[in-house]
Amino acid sequence: MTDNLLPADENIAALAKGGRTNILGFALRLAARLPFLFIAGRVYGPEIVGRFAIAVLVVELAALLATLGLKRGLAQALSSTDRPHAHVVWDALVVAFIASMIGSAVLIAFPQVMYPNSAVIGFERLLPFVVVAIAWSDVMLAALAYRHNVKAAVTARAVIEPWTISIAAWALSYISSRDGLILAYVLSMVAALAASMVPFVKSYGLPQGWQPRLGPMFALARRNAPLAGADAIEWGSRNVDRFILGLLFAPSIVGIYYMAQQVASLPQKLKTSFDPILGPVITHSLAVGDKGAVARQIRQVGFWIMAAQAGLALVGSIPAEGVMGVVGPEFVAGAGALCFLLVAEVLAANGSVSEAGLVYIARHRNLMISGALLGFQVALSFALIFVARNMGLTPASQAAAPALALALSLGLGSIVKSRLLARLLGASVSAWRWPFTWAVLATAIVGWAFVQLPDRLEWAEMLIGIPVMLLVYCFVIWRWAFGPEDRTLFQKAPPPAAPL
Repeated sequence: MTDNLLPADENIAALAKGGRTNILGFALRLAARLPFLFIAGRVYGPEIVGRFAIAVLVVELAALLATLGLKRGLAQALSSTDRPHAHVVWDALVVAFIASMIGSAVLIAFPQVMYPNSAVIGFERLLPFVVVAIAWSDVMLAALAYRHNVKAAVTARAVIEPWTISIAAWALSYISSRDGLILAYVLSMVAALAASMVPFVKSYGLPQGWQPRLGPMFALARRNAPLAGADAIEWGSRNVDRFILGLLFAPSIVGIYYMAQQVASLPQKLKTSFDPILGPVITHSLAVGDKGAVARQIRQVGFWIMAAQAGLALVGSIPAEGVMGVVGPEFVAGAGALCFLLVAEVLAANGSVSEAGLVYIARHRNLMISGALLGFQVALSFALIFVARNMGLTPASQAAAPALALALSLGLGSIVKSRLLARLLGASVSAWRWPFTWAVLATAIVGWAFVQLPDRLEWAEMLIGIPVMLLVYCFVIWRWAFGPEDRTLFQKAPPPAAPL
């Protein structure tokens, strides 16, 4: 029994260590992302932001596909090979480079895919060259995560990337208010690649005596097609709404929605930042056949993520107009979309964490479920938009329909995926705890009181109301929802194992 308990404690401790690092990363990302949103909204305006939003969406999809599932599959490849790990990861980089070049060539040949609702101008046609930088950075960070180096991902994604795009967007606005955002994005991706490459080379070194074996790596990519598909579908579920809006609305409407999406995506980064450490921990537990440990890990991380996302959703949605107004007065119309998007992140938490287990033990079923849910989301988005049009709602109100469709589809996905994983593991994976209800109610009451303040005191709603809401929420969650294992997230060392 001791042998079984110790790995479980060590795994929770590893998750807690990664969680602490990622909470710091989230705070750094938040601090860096807010200036970018302010600069993009106030300096460039909704129309330029809307064009940028669609172009970046297509480029990031190409980069995601170019990794060929190696972001998740690399850990499996490294744990089951007798070759030097440096050789394996450099094989993966070559495969990602080849796939990136193919994706870039397609987008350069057909640039209108990136700009479906406007003409291609300036440097916009050259944007696809950044695909390889994004794909390589992802593969390098996945290789570092296999060695439990989460700090590298935090540095690259939460410090270097967002601060580079914020500073570059501001500086380049004086040179070109049309191309500034695109160029700033390219610079941020190149900077993130450099920040990934330095620790990668320090950890794995240059491949001495390396002879590329691309055949096995492409074979791994084929086996990992369900992983790549799951990644692409999960990514698509969070971004297809933007593409739908790009087909049906002017760039300015897309820009307003994009800003709401960027604010709402900050809580979602909490989940994605756990992926690098959660994947290796789950694969280790599965390798020793401990399904109960996998269920505990899913429940633990799911609770941490849901607790954080629910708090952020409350403080972002109750004063939604004020939050969007900080970006710029033209963006206040996106307050409704922001509320739906924040709720969607909370509903998605359990399903997205459950998927971290399903991609290893039921990858094909997970892929089919994800594909069906994405189809449901797309169909529901179009249906709700046309219903809103028939009701005579404003374009900004119509544009909130895909956010509602996203929330409903992610909620349904969480139910289906968590139940499937629970059945396969023979243990519950639900992150829900009843104190969530009391925390939400208490915070909502406090938030409602601040929203009732007269307009001349609107500053108090943001500067005082949000911190007070967070304090109330955190107090209730800490007092009545957190247990001993949950508190390891805030401890430098895990508690010692209980004696038998």
